[in-house]
Amino acid sequence: MSDPRGFVLAQTAVAHPPLVPEIRLRLASEVMPLWRATEADLEDLGLPPPYWAFAWPGGQALARYLLDRPDVVTDRRVLDFAAGSGIQGIAAALSGAAEVTACDIDPFALAAIEINAKLNDTSIAADGSDLVGSDHGWDVVLAGDVCYESAMSDAVVPWLRSLATRGAKVLLGDPGRSYLPRSGLKQLITYAVRTSRDLEDDELRNSVVWQVRKYR
Repeated sequence: MSDPRGFVLAQTAVAHPPLVPEIRLRLASEVMPLWRATEADLEDLGLPPPYWAFAWPGGQALARYLLDRPDVVTDRRVLDFAAGSGIQGIAAALSGAAEVTACDIDPFALAAIEINAKLNDTSIAADGSDLVGSDHGWDVVLAGDVCYESAMSDAVVPWLRSLATRGAKVLLGDPGRSYLPRSGLKQLITYAVRTSRDLEDDELRNSVVWQVRKYR
């Protein structure tokens, strides 16, 4: 697929995520083929799973938290890790962050981030690098819905904790994913997020914003 931007525009429509209606995103809906596509369909097209096409509960919770508490990111350098649609980074930019970088290794996510940032009149740098293990001096690091696989959680959580130990505020948005760590987190707030049974196991998920604690 040589035109990620064109694909994103063709396969999505502008929508307002339920928990953060202030934000506009290009998302797949129930009436679109991308919503119903199976892994085999995507493989035939040479496409990775379109995580960027949905507003996941953890990301919505983080975005709501930042919009309600802009002081968390105001005048700070922010990383939106595994950004997907870019919802968290957009919320940070709208809340007055000095600089926002949204990183994702999927080129379709990068296209979606750029489109969605423009939709919300925000300036966000989209970065396709694998940043796990690196530290560019971010003040705040946002990670939503990253604990859905063992390998992902095992790689990402220690890195996030090292950033917290260095002094960054690291916030994790999670609706109870299987590989969320059982320790080293401080619960900040819980939101009930309306979702779809096609994406989640319930139409309402309790999504928690956690702060990652420092290593002792």
